Amino acid sequence: MGIGGSIFLIALGAIFAFAVEADLGWLNLSVVGWVLMLTGVAGLLVTLYFWNSRRRTVVAPVRQERVVADRAVPVQEDRVVQEYREVRRPGPTV
Repeated sequence: MGIGGSIFLIALGAIFAFAVEADLGWLNLSVVGWVLMLTGVAGLLVTLYFWNSRRRTVVAPVRQERVVADRAVPVQEDRVVQEYREVRRPGPTV
């Protein structure tokens, strides 16, 4: 049930509980209205809970490169020493 269905049940239940004055004998429309309103409120709370939990997991990770060891290239007697660089990508976020 979505937000629209929940609001519809709340409105229909309020109409039955407060506006309809019919006597069916075996069916109390006031009780039916309260049951519909409680069902609508429960459906609305469940829908909002699932929407809130879905929003937290949609964050896309940002790819960045971090330089762990950044050494300058030293020069010794006119020859270049080889540079070592380690680049780590961030792992999956938990």
